[in-house]
Amino acid sequence: MKRRLLALLACSLGAAHAAVSVTDDAGRKLTLAQPAQRVISMAPHATELLFAAGGGSRVVGAMNYSDYPEAARSLPLIGSNSQIDMERVLALKPDLIVVWHSGNTPRQIAQVESLGVPVFHSEPVRLEQVATGIERLGVLLGTVPVAQAAAKDYRARIAALGERYGKRSPVSVFYQVWDRPLYTLNDAQIASDIIRLCGGRNIFGALKVVAPQVGTEAVVERDPEAILAGKRYDPANPGLALWQPYRGMTAVRRNNLFTVDGDLLSRPGPRTALGAARLCEQLDTARKRR
Repeated sequence: MKRRLLALLACSLGAAHAAVSVTDDAGRKLTLAQPAQRVISMAPHATELLFAAGGGSRVVGAMNYSDYPEAARSLPLIGSNSQIDMERVLALKPDLIVVWHSGNTPRQIAQVESLGVPVFHSEPVRLEQVATGIERLGVLLGTVPVAQAAAKDYRARIAALGERYGKRSPVSVFYQVWDRPLYTLNDAQIASDIIRLCGGRNIFGALKVVAPQVGTEAVVERDPEAILAGKRYDPANPGLALWQPYRGMTAVRRNNLFTVDGDLLSRPGPRTALGAARLCEQLDTARKRR
């Protein structure tokens, strides 16, 4: 028995110091000499993924708006989406930095890459990539069992939603990211993948620009059955009230103007499953109002 315990301990210690390797969302192979112990997150969604993967205690710094889970609120801030405090980054002595390829500026990514610290590019634009992102970070953190369990739970919740709502009659959707000026997203974003999961169709999904600016006239002309918009934080912006004068629109006439939690749709993490469940319910409400 004693020999067996010693052997298990030796294996555990060996795993803690063994090299780990993954391919990130930019298609780059990343190898660490041993699992990361001090990680900096450069995006709120990356912070959530790291915590889900079992690495919450290893995150030593984060970008602004990293406010979930609750423990993330007390993390030292290393900057904002406009500027990084490189001195603080250096002081935190990270052995892994997770960046958001399309959310951080090229200058910011170049700054952290110049430090010689391993960098993982996180860019989940499909629902499945949330699960694979958790799993790969689990490999880099040496927390594979925790990460695999979290990924399995997430996949099961997404699969259940697809089974329940995916084959129901389509609902045409306009997703309003911002109102002045009016912005939406194309199909290359996870929010559109959620809409598809729920049996919806993004009316501007085929546009080539990821976050295109559109005119109210274009939305009225396409006449969506439902309009989704985030919570209104600025009283000066009309939010969904923007559409009230257009009473001939299907979405307005049927009162299919739905408020969504933008964090649950635009931050690719485990909570995406919760946001998807809420959106699926809203689109099903639109079906019932036909």
